[in-house]
Amino acid sequence: MDKPTNNNFITNIIDNDNNTNKFGGRVNTRFPPEPNGYLHIGHAKSICLNFEIAKNYKGTCNLRFDDTNPEKENAEFIKSIKDDIAWLGYKWDSIHYASDYFDQLYSFAQKLIKENYAYVDASTPEKIKEERGTLTEPGIKSKDRNRPAEESLELFDKMKKGFFEDGEYVLRLKIDMSSPNLNLRDPIIYRIKKLTHHRTGDDWCIYPMYDFTHCISDAIENITHSLCTLEFEDHRNLYEWIIEKINHKNRPQQIEFARLSIEHNLMSKRKLSELVERNFVKGWDDPRMPTISGMKRRGYTPNSIKDFCSRIGITKKNSFIEMGVLENTIREELNISANRIMGVLDPIEINITNYPENTTENIVAPYNPNTENSKKRNISISKKVYIDRDDFMEHPDKKYFRLSLGKEVRLRHAFNIKCEKVIKDKNGNIVSLDCTYDPKSRDMKKGNKVKGMIHWVDANNCIDAQINIYDRLFKNSNPSSLDDFNDKSLKIKKNAKIENNLDVKDINARYQFERVGYFFKDKNSTNENIIYNKIVSLKDSWKKINKKGD
Repeated sequence: MDKPTNNNFITNIIDNDNNTNKFGGRVNTRFPPEPNGYLHIGHAKSICLNFEIAKNYKGTCNLRFDDTNPEKENAEFIKSIKDDIAWLGYKWDSIHYASDYFDQLYSFAQKLIKENYAYVDASTPEKIKEERGTLTEPGIKSKDRNRPAEESLELFDKMKKGFFEDGEYVLRLKIDMSSPNLNLRDPIIYRIKKLTHHRTGDDWCIYPMYDFTHCISDAIENITHSLCTLEFEDHRNLYEWIIEKINHKNRPQQIEFARLSIEHNLMSKRKLSELVERNFVKGWDDPRMPTISGMKRRGYTPNSIKDFCSRIGITKKNSFIEMGVLENTIREELNISANRIMGVLDPIEINITNYPENTTENIVAPYNPNTENSKKRNISISKKVYIDRDDFMEHPDKKYFRLSLGKEVRLRHAFNIKCEKVIKDKNGNIVSLDCTYDPKSRDMKKGNKVKGMIHWVDANNCIDAQINIYDRLFKNSNPSSLDDFNDKSLKIKKNAKIENNLDVKDINARYQFERVGYFFKDKNSTNENIIYNKIVSLKDSWKKINKKGD
């Protein structure tokens, strides 16, 4: 990622802060995920932004888990987040947890109560919501708003010691119930949750809310620029109010930027979790998912994701990015780096009737024509080969240039063949084709000139494999719910045949199957059941297909 931070409004702010010595020349950022799910491509944008700014300004970037809701957090999510950041190539300067600060947060809450900036409220959640008001009407002050500080302190202590049940009491800030910013209408900052925390166990039965925790954690960690997405813009006044009232010596600056939304995807962790829990997909790392783990499993590279984040830039306006922009980054990379082989996903057998029996010859072809001094590969060919079923049409139209009855086509890297006979089963399904070949056409200058060229594999020397073909996760470009799920987003080709130059032991190798697309070995692949995932097609055909209504 080539210095993505050099030309956006955030770096302009940082440059100005440095020029005015606002933070003494320090630039300290953080990436603060909640460990309640796997990271997705939207988080990758934030990861790149925070870590790259720290690197380019010779500052620091912390990893901090905002683990204040034990109901949805667990160690699996923490491990996956660490793994994803490391896979992207970033290393945090220090690691923290909001739970590290539970004692300090509790003390700050006591301070706010003593100074009449907070109070314990016995109102029900429904009553608090009702009294909050609307965008056009002010809120109503709680009956407990003027509770004496001493009484609130005593109740808060009892909340901490487990005297009350969930929802019986909350701690609220005392700000302004008539504020046009609803976030300032006495927000809740502590609630009772009698749940075991993944780090603190049962030490606590009250947990601080995100808005209260986040700004104080930033201050404790000496963060200078707290970068967050636009949905937190209306929370900035609350962020600054809390820091001011606790009178912390460090005053971080919150800056908001547009979140990343990609067409045909949902970026809500709640919705992604629902996809997993309701078995729409096969886990958080399903290759159809927009999670970093899913993209990694599908075959995306760290550089392709960072390049994508660099290309879309940092702005203040939310927008939807086309999937093609993301796919082009990996397509461009693999066009240069991926070795070529041939793979037939839906095979139909070809019997070359005039080819010598019990004979095999080797054809020399490059592994990667885009690499200087590329190694060569030997491709075997014999009397029987497989071609893709899509490359044959019994009754073609005039613009069909692949194989058909009585028509000549070229086998890639080899010679011309002509279909002489179609063999079908009793149900009329095509079983195989009898073809003849032109020996002279081994030299392209001597054989007949043909418009069509198709890929193939030697039926006597190939690898059996399962190929997973992925499509858009949601049918609608801007899905609103799981009702838009694309039930055709996964197609499995169980009987694929792959050229024997596929190195199934290389778990990092990405291949271009000539004329088909780019492929990567799935984590569930075994020696007995070889599985490859299609990363992306050779060209962006999605728009063209959609226009046809296919």
